[in-house]
Amino acid sequence: MTDHGGLLDLVLAGTEVDAVGETILDAALEELLAYGLRRTSVETVAKRAGVSRATLYRRFDTKDSLVQAVLVREARRFYAEVAAAVADLSTVEERLVEGFVVGVRSARADRLMNRLLASDPEALLPYLTVNGYAVVAASRDFLVHQGEQVAGALRPVGGRVPAGVAEIFIRLAISFTLTPQSCIPLADDDEVRRFARTYLSVLMREP
Repeated sequence: MTDHGGLLDLVLAGTEVDAVGETILDAALEELLAYGLRRTSVETVAKRAGVSRATLYRRFDTKDSLVQAVLVREARRFYAEVAAAVADLSTVEERLVEGFVVGVRSARADRLMNRLLASDPEALLPYLTVNGYAVVAASRDFLVHQGEQVAGALRPVGGRVPAGVAEIFIRLAISFTLTPQSCIPLADDDEVRRFARTYLSVLMREP
């Protein structure tokens, strides 16, 4: 399993893929959306991309590395959406709240995650639950980094360390995504934002 620092570095690295590589990743994404993880093969991806298996294998040496590249590219897009949404906000509290809102919205609407949850839950769920620390920690560190963009090095508030507060945000976002039924109104962005301000913002304030 990738350690959380390595995962975040991998997602944020912005490694360039050539045009053929992008075509292969696009084809792999469409295959995963259409057929799920188990029924997607290197052969079908190559065929959809219009390339030979040898061309595909020169860029992605196994099916696992191809799927990882697709997931990393989707995660990069997700983080970019969060960063863009908070870019003009001037406080750590505002950035964490809006990051939570965008994260919940994007996760709920994510085509690939929803497809894999439906077709291959036994493959995906461990990486969001019992084996999910790398995802949680990478996302937590990303949120802390977003807060540091406006406040510099973050200090504990009321005995609560910034990383701990950010991790609570991430764990709740995953929980609400996987189990959306709740007594808490969370049907749209306004309700998610209201929840974050009411229940979570207090964690960033002095008692």
